[in-house]
Amino acid sequence: MKRTLIALSILLISATTFAQEIGINVGEKAKDIVLMNTEGKEIKLSSIKGKVVLIDFWASWCGPCRMENPNLVKSYAKYKDAKYKDAKGFDIYSVSLDKNKEAWIAAIAKDQLTWENHVSDLKGWQSSAGADYQVNFIPQNFLINEKGIIVAKNLRGEELDKELDKLLK
Repeated sequence: MKRTLIALSILLISATTFAQEIGINVGEKAKDIVLMNTEGKEIKLSSIKGKVVLIDFWASWCGPCRMENPNLVKSYAKYKDAKYKDAKGFDIYSVSLDKNKEAWIAAIAKDQLTWENHVSDLKGWQSSAGADYQVNFIPQNFLINEKGIIVAKNLRGEELDKELDKLLK
């Protein structure tokens, strides 16, 4: 009986130690997001696992977001095909807090956001993903590694490049 209790205690400690906490803080596993793209196709954040991913919360009507977009375009071009220590590239998963689909699509085109993963539930500040990530300002972003672990938050301009450089081979 005593051996069984000891074995169960060790098993519980091991399970707790190896379980990755899901959350929004650096070191926690990013919660999966499942939203529709501009064509109505469901895109899961987890579908791009294995890559370094920037989860970017933004909107077409957000001036600071639109001013940050050229930096994202530049970083995406520079890092999407780079060689990483453990990842298979870099991608951006853009979550729009728009309510107007046409304005959202027009902003993607105008700002030349060439990555594929543009998603939204078109609920604005009531977005399910925004609620899960406690987004109360935009632009806001989370950089996750190939295992889905948050490694940095709220990176602007060259800060994103510096964090991506740390993950390169």
